[in-house]
Amino acid sequence: LQHYFIQSNLRMAGKILFLFDVDGTLTAPRAIITQDMLNFMLKLSKVSDHVTIGIVGGSDEEKIVEQLDGHTEIASYIFSENGLVAKQDGVVLGKTSIIEKLGDDKLQDFINYCLQYISKLKLPCKRGTFIEFRNGMINVCPVGRSCSQEERSEFNKFDNEHGIREKFVAELLKEFPDLGMKYSIGGQISFDCFPIGWDKTYCLQYVESKFDKIFFFGDKTHSGGNDYEIFHDSRIEGRTVSGPDNTVTLVNSELEVLGVPKIEIS
Repeated sequence: LQHYFIQSNLRMAGKILFLFDVDGTLTAPRAIITQDMLNFMLKLSKVSDHVTIGIVGGSDEEKIVEQLDGHTEIASYIFSENGLVAKQDGVVLGKTSIIEKLGDDKLQDFINYCLQYISKLKLPCKRGTFIEFRNGMINVCPVGRSCSQEERSEFNKFDNEHGIREKFVAELLKEFPDLGMKYSIGGQISFDCFPIGWDKTYCLQYVESKFDKIFFFGDKTHSGGNDYEIFHDSRIEGRTVSGPDNTVTLVNSELEVLGVPKIEIS
């Protein structure tokens, strides 16, 4: 009887998409999803045929899959690079390239400037991979993406005190005012650079007509954060989270409104 009422409530609510950021939402920054969180997401994915799970992250698909510990079955939709690479149940829906958009000459000028700027920074440490070229964006990392977790935390503390990434972005806006680029600070050590409109709202074109309500859960929803645009999009009901445990709490709150029993985390 309870199952009947749950399904009835969900039918009345319509088709619902729960769309999740990765870093700071499903996992700790650049960490692998915990077993408890994985179990929660697996249970959520089986709540009802009326509830669908999606994941959208700025990282490339390989990194997102790594953070999910290979368990892509928890989500019907996986949007890597903000949805510039879009998949539904493993099938490619679309793929967009920044090279086609800007061309190599402009990209080289941009990358050269970033490397010159980084070369003049004095940080607690520098490692390797300062520029990561992705299919639909460029990721700029002043400390270098090959830094250790300890060095990552050290840079993040230094950045919070000195605004390294914010100042970097401000200089890029001054140097390339006509390039049509958007800059999004996310995670602990880097920021993403992509054409205007290629933020996380880009993924909504694949789902907006298929669902009656879309909930988005993300941690960087403040101005300048990489969840800001999608959080404030009129097609979205946004929820700001403070970490994976808080994500569970907020999802359960939405399920409660729908008349669905709380999902235990373990």
